[in-house]
Amino acid sequence: MDKANQAIATAKDGDQLIFEAYDCFEDQITDEHGAFEKLDWNRINPATGPVYVEGAEVGDILAVTIEKLDIGDTATLFTGPDSGVMGDELTENTIRRLPIENGVIKFSEKIDIPLNTMIGVIGTAPAGDAVSCGTPDAHGGNMDCKEIGEGTTLFLPVNVAGALLAMGDCHAAMGDGEVSVCGAEVSCDITVTVKVVKNKDWPTPFLIRDGKLATIASAKTLDEASVMATKQMVHFVEQYTNLSKGNAAHLLSLAADLRVCQIVDPNKTARMELPLTYLTNWSTEELN
Repeated sequence: MDKANQAIATAKDGDQLIFEAYDCFEDQITDEHGAFEKLDWNRINPATGPVYVEGAEVGDILAVTIEKLDIGDTATLFTGPDSGVMGDELTENTIRRLPIENGVIKFSEKIDIPLNTMIGVIGTAPAGDAVSCGTPDAHGGNMDCKEIGEGTTLFLPVNVAGALLAMGDCHAAMGDGEVSVCGAEVSCDITVTVKVVKNKDWPTPFLIRDGKLATIASAKTLDEASVMATKQMVHFVEQYTNLSKGNAAHLLSLAADLRVCQIVDPNKTARMELPLTYLTNWSTEELN
C-alpha cells in the first residue's frame, strides 16, 4: 500500500462498491500436488485497488461497512518449513484444497468447519513509506482480524487525499492467531459502503460489530500490539464516559477482552474488545 499508487476507481462519500479479489496466492495454487517451488512470491497477498474516495482529507477517518462477502467454492491452505508457528518443526509443505459446501468447509471426512468469512488485508495508503500488503500497521493492511466480516464497520485513517482504499486476502474461516500462516484462503467479491467521518479524535484502526467496539493494533511483538490496543480502548472509554484513566483501566480489567488476531506476519496484531453499552455517552449519532 503506497501513497504513490494510481487510483483505479473513484467513489463518492456513501457509495457502495464491489472489490473483486484473488485469494492470497493470486489463485496460483490449483491442486494439492502442484510444484510449490514455482509459486511467484511477488504476487502473494494482493489487494484490489486503490480507490480514491472523494472528500476524504488528511486527518479524516474512512468508515468501511462490509455488506457482503461472496466467496469462491474452494479454500486453499499452505504451511511448511519456516512458515507459521510450527515452521521450525515442519520438514515438508502441507497444501490443502478444501471444498466449501452448504455453509461449511469440508476439512476431512469427519470434520466440517463452519464458515466465518472475513477480510485479511484492508487498509488505506500510509503517509510515509510504502508498506507491503503482507504487513499490518497503523494504516490497516494485513491485520488478519476475524472480526472484519459481514456486518462490520471498520474505521481506517485517511493519511493522504482520497484515502486510497484497497483490500483482499479473504478467508472462508480463520481462528484467532492464524497459526499455520494462512486462513481458508478464497477468492471473493467484497461489497462495501464507504463513508467519510470528519472531526473525530478516534484511534484507528478500530471496528464496530454486533454491539461491541474493538481497537486494533499491530507492532513487532504481540506484547507491544496488546499494549497499544489496550491504550487505544482507554482513550475511547475516557472520551465516552465520565471515568478517569485509572477507572477506565479498571473497567477494561473487568469487562473487556484482549485477543490475538494473528502472530505470523512481520508485525503481530492484537485487538481489545468492549461492549458499546459500557461507553455510556456513546450514541449512534457519533457515526453521522
